Amino acid sequence: MLASLIGWLATPEQDSLRRAFVVWLKRVLLPARVPGAELPNINDLQEMRAMLAERVKTWIEEWKQQGLEQGIKEGIEKGLSQGEIRLLRRQLVRRFGALPAWAEACLDQASEAELEIWADRILDGETLKEVLREPI
Repeated sequence: MLASLIGWLATPEQDSLRRAFVVWLKRVLLPARVPGAELPNINDLQEMRAMLAERVKTWIEEWKQQGLEQGIKEGIEKGLSQGEIRLLRRQLVRRFGALPAWAEACLDQASEAELEIWADRILDGETLKEVLREPI
């Protein structure tokens, strides 16, 4: 696309329009598509094309790395929650016996905050319903 634009604007009488496109690319399009990216001071469409050809590869690698890091973080968090659920389930079974379907459903749908509250209540609750009642 940029190559076609450069070809179309190649004539000397299009100088001001070429500069306008460079300004638009630097101030509008690229900041919206690549937030936080630092762009060199470029005033020519040919330079912009060369810079983008180089930078896009770098940006793609950065985005892949960010996605990988986010996926690892989410995986760890989910793994911790699943571990907490397994531990609480074991404690509840040991204290109250086999869990009814409603209790299993509570555990499967629990938020982290609920798990923490229930983990504290397991020490004091007299019944399974007391432990798994709605958080305060």
